[in-house]
Amino acid sequence: MKKRKVGSMLGLAVLSVALERAMHPYEMASVLKERGKDADMPIKWGSLYTVVANLEKHGFLEAVESVKDGGRPERTVYRITPAGREEFEDWVRELVGTVEKEPPRFRSGLSMIGVLGPDQAISLLRQRLAQLGDHVEAQRAALEQLRPLMPRLFLVEVEYDIAMAEAEARWARGFLEELTTGALPGIDAWRRFHETGEFPDDLGEFVERQ
Repeated sequence: MKKRKVGSMLGLAVLSVALERAMHPYEMASVLKERGKDADMPIKWGSLYTVVANLEKHGFLEAVESVKDGGRPERTVYRITPAGREEFEDWVRELVGTVEKEPPRFRSGLSMIGVLGPDQAISLLRQRLAQLGDHVEAQRAALEQLRPLMPRLFLVEVEYDIAMAEAEARWARGFLEELTTGALPGIDAWRRFHETGEFPDDLGEFVERQ
């Protein structure tokens, strides 16, 4: 992936709203929160003013005016520059068209699930499947509410989120079935390891015998 001068996802989000019109940072944050962008990408709101300053430093934003609103501190309004628009478009092209290895936390947990034992793994997978079901249901409900109000183009990330959650749930259900039926190769050795804490001398015990 290309090394960006301002590489945080918050920088990308700021450019996305600045593309619409000139705004001061507080307004940028309000628009992003209203649109739920913190659900689409990791955003650290405490870094907003630093990110805006860095975008200006590298020529992606420029200050156009300072406004005074009542007794509030003076606020600087920024607009996107031609270089900022080019950076924004190039960044989105990279995100959409380039596969990046982004191991999720679930994968990290699966890589070490052996320490828990089959019974605990079964319980946790059932818990996760229930949460995935609730998440999909909530996202579907939100999608149905938004469809009459917004073009599909602005909802595809929600569709993607639902599809990914459903795919994860399908895999988890399959793995759960192997655990509950005892069909998973090596499950007996796994259970003994969890109960005794003794790692088998022969790793073949974890492999299905032919």
